[in-house]
Amino acid sequence: MISEFVYAQPVKIFFGQGEFKKLGAVLEEFGVTRAVLCCGRHFAPEAEKLMAEDRRIVAAFSRVEQNPQLSGIEETTRLCREKGADGVIGIGGGSSLDTAKFAAAVAPNEGDALDYYEGRRALVKERRLPVIAVPTTAGTGSEVTQVSVVSHGTEKKTINNPAFMPAAAIVDPVLTLGVPPRTTMNTGLDAMAHALEGYWSKNHQPIPDLMAVEAVRLILENLEKTWRDGSDLEARTNMSRAALLGGLSFALPKTAASHACSYPLSEDYHLPHGEACAFTLDSLVRINADARLEELCSRVGLSGTEELAERIRALKKLGGLRSRLSDLGKVDLDKLCRDCAVHPLMNNNPVKLDEAALRRMFEALA
Repeated sequence: MISEFVYAQPVKIFFGQGEFKKLGAVLEEFGVTRAVLCCGRHFAPEAEKLMAEDRRIVAAFSRVEQNPQLSGIEETTRLCREKGADGVIGIGGGSSLDTAKFAAAVAPNEGDALDYYEGRRALVKERRLPVIAVPTTAGTGSEVTQVSVVSHGTEKKTINNPAFMPAAAIVDPVLTLGVPPRTTMNTGLDAMAHALEGYWSKNHQPIPDLMAVEAVRLILENLEKTWRDGSDLEARTNMSRAALLGGLSFALPKTAASHACSYPLSEDYHLPHGEACAFTLDSLVRINADARLEELCSRVGLSGTEELAERIRALKKLGGLRSRLSDLGKVDLDKLCRDCAVHPLMNNNPVKLDEAALRRMFEALA
């Protein structure tokens, strides 16, 4: 029983259909007069329109990749310095938001992004540009966390630093209407992983626990609906709320084994982040099953952890996600288990998973 805890959430959240129309007012509220916009290629035409409509947006980097690269952060940082930016707007999935957050933390300081990526310089939260984070998918929760996931060459690294916390989040479900079914499923199961891992993390605490339960309930009730009919705005709104709550539910407790396993699955077998997290999630529901997880299942209307695991497995199958080792091609199981076991997030898992235990889990997925 947790009797003492500290909870903090500094991001101002604007949630609702049509809230993106308030971007200009939010820029004004946070004193942003020269903003650099960061997004993926699919949003580039909209970025050009926004720049034409609001002269406070002085430049855009619109080449963020699916797994964000340090090179993109370096380019966004360069634009911020060149244009004298006093704020950054991140629009898109987690990749765009993570790029915006990292660049905004580096731009006002000396050195380049690589210095901070490799730890040669320390980020300072008091010296950062305010970030307005605008998610266009329902999954990552990056708009309310101090985490940036970045790839450099073949290495993928999670950096957790208060300097990455956005100033504001605009969560407008309307922006998710065009997300294709496969991405909808990937990001939705990423949100499920956030909620479950925040709930069972060794560092869990009461307020995030409440958000986690509600996020799981909303995902179970709405993810299949949004996959089948992407124009269902009510279901999209519920999924945006679930993703936001999922982000809040893991922001302090941090994720655990599912995310620990996701990194080698992404790096070596090129699974998108959400699909990589989902790969082991139903297995870990069974491994981590305890009285607390049974209570969560009861509160979201399930008979128990076995039904939760089966619901996750069914969603993966419905979305066509890879879920067996045979789906990955030739697998170096020794390396996979070793890399998963040593990832720092594995320390947050309530059940200790060493290489032998991970091998048993993966062999069951052969």
